[in-house]
Amino acid sequence: MDERIEELRERKAEAEKGGGEDRIESQHEKGKLTARERIDYFLDEGTFEEFDQLRTHRSHNFGMEEKQIPGDGVVTGYGEVDGRTVFVFAHDFTVFGGSLGEVFAEKVCKVMDRALEVGAPIVGLNDSAGARIQEGIDSLAGYADIFHRNQQASGVVPQISAIMGPCAGGAVYSPAITDFIFMVQETSHMFITGPEVIKTVTGEEVGFDELGGAKTHMNTSGVSHFAESGEEAALDDIRHLLSYLPANNVEDPPQVEPWDEPDRADEDLLDIVPDQPQKPYDIVDVVDGVVDVDSFFEVQEGYARNLVVGFARLDGHSVGVVANQPRVNAGTLDIDASLKGARFVRFCDAFNIPIVTFVDVPGFMPGTDQEHGGIIKHGAKLLYAYSEATVPLATVITRKAYGGAYDVMASKHIGADVNYAWPTAEIAVMGPQGAVNILYRDELDEAEDTDSRREELIGEYRETFANPYTAADRGFVDDVIEPTDTRRRLVHDLEMLRSKRKQQPSRKHGNIPL
Repeated sequence: MDERIEELRERKAEAEKGGGEDRIESQHEKGKLTARERIDYFLDEGTFEEFDQLRTHRSHNFGMEEKQIPGDGVVTGYGEVDGRTVFVFAHDFTVFGGSLGEVFAEKVCKVMDRALEVGAPIVGLNDSAGARIQEGIDSLAGYADIFHRNQQASGVVPQISAIMGPCAGGAVYSPAITDFIFMVQETSHMFITGPEVIKTVTGEEVGFDELGGAKTHMNTSGVSHFAESGEEAALDDIRHLLSYLPANNVEDPPQVEPWDEPDRADEDLLDIVPDQPQKPYDIVDVVDGVVDVDSFFEVQEGYARNLVVGFARLDGHSVGVVANQPRVNAGTLDIDASLKGARFVRFCDAFNIPIVTFVDVPGFMPGTDQEHGGIIKHGAKLLYAYSEATVPLATVITRKAYGGAYDVMASKHIGADVNYAWPTAEIAVMGPQGAVNILYRDELDEAEDTDSRREELIGEYRETFANPYTAADRGFVDDVIEPTDTRRRLVHDLEMLRSKRKQQPSRKHGNIPL
C-alpha cells in the first residue's frame, strides 16, 4: 500500500507542475499567474476540490502520443467563495498553450454539468490558444459541447468568464454566452480572427490591443463588462460580484447584515438635480445617495455611458440599478444603451434580483445612423425586457421623462410595481421647446417678437404639462416625493414586494426583437 500511495503522490505532483518549470516561469514573465495560482487566489483558502486531475489526452496524431501531461491543459473542480459553493475551471497555458482537445472539453463539461445539478455558479478562467489542431474535429466537437452547456445553464446558474490571456476563434463564443466577462488590460485579448488573418484577407493592419484588448471590448464593442488592471483585481471583483448574486434561479439574492439606516435621508439629494432643465448632473450621485453607503457596483462602466447599470444594496438586500446618465448625451437612449440595459434587466429578472430604475431621459437619440442601425428594434429590446420582467420593479423619475422613452424606462404601463416622481420631474410627450414649435407654429410665424413669444409659450407648456402632477392625478406615478424620502420609500416598498409572484401566460417563449 505504501508503494501505491507513493506512486499516487508522484502522479499528483506531476499534474501540479503543468507544463513544467520553464513554462511556468514564462507565464510569470508575461505578468500572468498559472491556472492553479489563479484558483488558489480566487477561492477561500483550502476549499478547492479538483476533478479529473490525472486525465490525459487520447490523441495519437502528430507525435502527441509522446506528450502525455496529467490534467490535459485545464484544471477543474469546486470550492467556496465567502463560504458559498462555486464551480471553476482554469485553462493551463503551460500545457499545449491551453489548447482545447477532447479530454479537455470533457473535463469542462463535467464541471458545468455538476454545477447545474447542484445549482451553483460557474466561473471560467480563460487563457487558451484555441482549438488543439492535432485533434482536429474532436476539438471542434468539444467546443460545441461546451457552448450547448452554456446555453443550458443560462438563466439557471450565474456564469462568469475571466479572460486571462488569448481567446480567439470559436473559443470566444463560450464567454460571449456567459453573463459577465472580465478582461485584464494588456494581457488578455478576444477576437474571432487575429491581426495576421485580417491583414491577409483585408489588408488592414491592426494590433492585438486595438483589435481585441480589454479597453476595446470595454469601451467600444461592449463585449466585456469589466477591464481590470491586473489578474488579482479581476479575481477580487469576481468575488465581489458573486456577493450580490444568488447561487441559482430558484434562490433569493443573498442578504448581508445592513450597515446603513433604512430611513436615512441624504440631504445632498436636494441639490443634485439642477433647476435648469438642460444642465447635466451625475446620476451616480443620486444612486449613491439612495442605496446603502458604498454598495453601488457599476457594470460596463465604459460602454454606452448614457445609461448606468450595476448592483447595489438596499437595507442589505441586493438590487439591480438602471439609470439614465444626464452627463452623457443628456441621458438619451440609443442603440448601445438599449442593448446594455436590456441585457442587464433580463439577467436580474432571471435571478430574482429586484430592479430600481432612475429616469431622466429626453427620448431616443435622433439621427440617420441610429435609424439605419435599427434603433427601432434595439430600443424595443429594452421595452421587451422590462415588460416581461416578473421581479419587483421600482422607478424614480428625477427630471425628464419624455415620449416613448418614458414608456420604456420601467413605466407603470409596462409593469412597474412602484413609480415615484420628484418635484423636478417633467413628464410629457416631448420637451417644451419641441412641443411649442409644433403646437404654435402658425402663431410663432406671425408673432412680432418670435423669441419672446416662444419663451412665454414654453413657460406655459412647462407649467401645464412638464410636471409630475398630471401623471400623479392619473395614477401613472404612485406619489410625488421629496428626494430625501426616496431611500425610505424604496426600502419599505421592496420589503412589501418581496413576496411578489407574477406569472407570464403559458408559452414556450416570447420572440424578443433580436
